[in-house]
Amino acid sequence: MKAIRYYAYGPPSVLTLQDVGMPAVGDDDVLVRVRAAAVNAGDWHYMRGMPYIFRAMAGLTRPKANGLGNDFAGEVEAVGKNVTALQPGDEVFGYGEGALAEYVSVRHDAAVLKKPGNLTFEQAAAVPTAATTALLGLRDKGRVQPGRRVLINGASGGVGTFAVQIAKTLGAEVTGVCSTGNVDLVRSIGADRVLDYTKEDFTRDTRRYDVILDNIGNHPLSACRRLLTPRGTFIPNFGTGGRWVGPMNRLIAAKLLSLFIHQKVANYVAIPRKDDLAALHDLLQDGKIAPVIDRTYPLTEAPEAIRYLEEGHAKGKIVVTV
Repeated sequence: MKAIRYYAYGPPSVLTLQDVGMPAVGDDDVLVRVRAAAVNAGDWHYMRGMPYIFRAMAGLTRPKANGLGNDFAGEVEAVGKNVTALQPGDEVFGYGEGALAEYVSVRHDAAVLKKPGNLTFEQAAAVPTAATTALLGLRDKGRVQPGRRVLINGASGGVGTFAVQIAKTLGAEVTGVCSTGNVDLVRSIGADRVLDYTKEDFTRDTRRYDVILDNIGNHPLSACRRLLTPRGTFIPNFGTGGRWVGPMNRLIAAKLLSLFIHQKVANYVAIPRKDDLAALHDLLQDGKIAPVIDRTYPLTEAPEAIRYLEEGHAKGKIVVTV
């Protein structure tokens, strides 16, 4: 099969499309013929080995794993003898390592489910990581309930577009922060208010919020805290940082600060699970949320897809078709 591989850290040029062996299919595994795969921030962090703290997991001098991509949608090609929930021919979507390839093998009890019938393969591939990040942040960490005020910084990005919609399904009043060119998009997916950061500093907003989901990390925590209610929750979803530890120093400082204030800082890492994917499946099937896709690239142009992702201006998700 053909697959994206890399053997050294660096820019997108380290990625090559190669002929490699087919993935193994064990008794508990599902082999999926990939039709589409999404790219995420984690892909370019692993590709570059940046921040350096990533290398503790990925390999100090060179990557241990040579595949890239996690989110996929496609057709079941074969199943192991212990698999009963899925059969060859089923259209599925999910989360599995090395998804930028023609085939991917995942365990049947991993985050893989039948694809919502109203979604294309490209739309379904856009869901797992970004939508799970938004869901866990708002539902589990923010405990968003009807009537709560939620602010989403970076509302037009991959996580942000899902976050706006999920917050609305939870009954929140949603304010989205984005650039001028994305105001109409953020409003169209359900935001009650939209703040254009090129024209106003959202940290000077006079409203107070029960939950802030910060996908950008471009303002000091102290400035964001001023927008929270006395017992509000600030949810940092990664953001920027130095080459050694990236945003970790900011996240650690925020967590320590939360020990001394009534407001809560909720750090978390979102790894898609089957139960969470099932909850998203229902929202997608019912039309309550829908993926926003900025661009699609063929597998041969996967390096360009990640190059565009690194620029940080995507509207929604970037998807690679296979």
